[in-house]
Amino acid sequence: MANNSFLLKGWAITVVGGLLAFGFKELDCRYIFISLSVLFFFWILDGYYLHQEKLFRELYERTAKKKEDEIDFSMKTAKCENGESWFDCSCSKTLLVFYGGLLAVHIIIILIL
Repeated sequence: MANNSFLLKGWAITVVGGLLAFGFKELDCRYIFISLSVLFFFWILDGYYLHQEKLFRELYERTAKKKEDEIDFSMKTAKCENGESWFDCSCSKTLLVFYGGLLAVHIIIILIL
Protein backbone atom coordinates (compact mmCIF):
# COMPACT_ATOMS: atom_id res chain seq x y z
CA MET A 1 0.00 0.00 0.00
CA ALA A 2 2.84 2.38 0.78
CA ASN A 3 4.35 1.69 -2.64
CA ASN A 4 1.01 2.55 -4.30
CA SER A 5 0.89 5.80 -2.34
CA PHE A 6 4.45 6.64 -3.38
CA LEU A 7 3.68 5.94 -7.04
CA LEU A 8 0.51 8.03 -6.85
CA LYS A 9 2.47 10.98 -5.55
CA GLY A 10 4.96 10.61 -8.40
CA TRP A 11 2.20 10.41 -10.99
CA ALA A 12 0.39 13.35 -9.41
CA ILE A 13 3.45 15.57 -9.70
CA THR A 14 4.10 14.43 -13.28
CA VAL A 15 0.56 14.78 -14.62
CA VAL A 16 -0.40 17.90 -12.67
CA GLY A 17 2.94 19.57 -13.40
CA GLY A 18 2.64 18.80 -17.10
CA LEU A 19 -0.89 20.15 -17.30
CA LEU A 20 0.08 23.25 -15.35
CA ALA A 21 3.05 23.91 -17.60
CA PHE A 22 0.97 23.43 -20.72
CA GLY A 23 -1.84 25.62 -19.36
CA PHE A 24 0.60 28.33 -18.32
CA LYS A 25 2.34 28.24 -21.70
CA GLU A 26 -0.92 28.47 -23.66
CA LEU A 27 -2.49 30.88 -21.13
CA ASP A 28 -5.59 28.68 -21.13
CA CYS A 29 -7.44 28.21 -17.84
CA ARG A 30 -9.09 24.99 -19.05
CA TYR A 31 -5.84 23.08 -18.57
CA ILE A 32 -5.49 24.55 -15.09
CA PHE A 33 -8.96 23.35 -14.10
CA ILE A 34 -8.37 19.92 -15.65
CA SER A 35 -5.15 19.75 -13.65
CA LEU A 36 -7.07 20.73 -10.52
CA SER A 37 -9.61 17.94 -11.04
CA VAL A 38 -6.79 15.43 -11.62
CA LEU A 39 -5.14 16.67 -8.42
CA PHE A 40 -8.30 15.98 -6.39
CA PHE A 41 -8.62 12.54 -7.99
CA PHE A 42 -5.08 11.61 -6.95
CA TRP A 43 -5.64 13.11 -3.49
CA ILE A 44 -8.76 11.01 -2.85
CA LEU A 45 -7.17 7.85 -4.26
CA ASP A 46 -4.08 8.33 -2.09
CA GLY A 47 -6.33 8.79 0.94
CA TYR A 48 -8.10 5.54 0.06
CA TYR A 49 -4.79 3.64 -0.07
CA LEU A 50 -3.73 5.15 3.26
CA HIS A 51 -7.05 4.06 4.76
CA GLN A 52 -6.60 0.51 3.44
CA GLU A 53 -3.07 0.39 4.83
CA LYS A 54 -4.32 1.39 8.28
CA LEU A 55 -7.04 -1.29 8.13
CA PHE A 56 -4.55 -4.01 7.18
CA ARG A 57 -2.20 -2.86 9.94
CA GLU A 58 -5.05 -3.15 12.45
CA LEU A 59 -5.94 -6.61 11.05
CA TYR A 60 -2.33 -7.69 11.49
CA GLU A 61 -2.26 -6.45 15.09
CA ARG A 62 -5.49 -8.30 15.89
CA THR A 63 -4.19 -11.50 14.32
CA ALA A 64 -0.86 -11.22 16.14
CA LYS A 65 -2.66 -11.14 19.49
CA LYS A 66 -4.61 -14.36 18.81
CA LYS A 67 -3.46 -17.80 19.75
CA GLU A 68 -2.29 -20.05 16.96
CA ASP A 69 -5.43 -22.20 16.86
CA GLU A 70 -7.73 -19.11 16.79
CA ILE A 71 -6.27 -17.60 13.61
CA ASP A 72 -8.65 -17.92 10.65
CA PHE A 73 -6.36 -16.38 7.97
CA SER A 74 -9.13 -14.09 6.75
CA MET A 75 -7.96 -10.90 5.04
CA LYS A 76 -11.36 -9.19 5.35
CA THR A 77 -10.95 -5.77 6.90
CA ALA A 78 -14.67 -5.12 7.44
CA LYS A 79 -14.41 -5.97 11.14
CA CYS A 80 -11.39 -3.68 11.58
CA GLU A 81 -13.17 -0.36 11.21
CA ASN A 82 -11.56 1.94 13.76
CA GLY A 83 -13.92 4.87 13.20
CA GLU A 84 -11.61 6.63 10.76
CA SER A 85 -13.01 6.97 7.25
CA TRP A 86 -11.05 7.25 4.03
CA PHE A 87 -11.99 10.93 3.96
CA ASP A 88 -10.31 11.39 7.35
CA CYS A 89 -7.21 9.71 5.93
CA SER A 90 -7.34 12.08 2.94
CA CYS A 91 -7.11 14.97 5.38
CA SER A 92 -4.12 13.52 7.25
CA LYS A 93 -1.10 15.73 7.87
CA THR A 94 1.14 14.09 5.27
CA LEU A 95 -1.40 14.16 2.45
CA LEU A 96 -2.57 17.64 3.39
CA VAL A 97 0.96 19.02 3.16
CA PHE A 98 1.74 17.31 -0.15
CA TYR A 99 -1.53 17.85 -2.02
CA GLY A 100 -2.22 21.14 -0.24
CA GLY A 101 1.08 22.41 -1.61
CA LEU A 102 0.05 21.43 -5.12
CA LEU A 103 -3.31 23.10 -4.54
CA ALA A 104 -1.52 26.27 -3.42
CA VAL A 105 0.46 26.24 -6.68
CA HIS A 106 -2.82 26.00 -8.58
CA ILE A 107 -4.28 28.94 -6.68
CA ILE A 108 -1.19 31.05 -7.34
CA ILE A 109 -1.28 30.25 -11.06
CA ILE A 110 -5.02 31.01 -11.26
CA LEU A 111 -4.39 34.38 -9.58
CA ILE A 112 -1.57 35.12 -12.03
CA LEU A 113 -3.71 34.30 -15.05
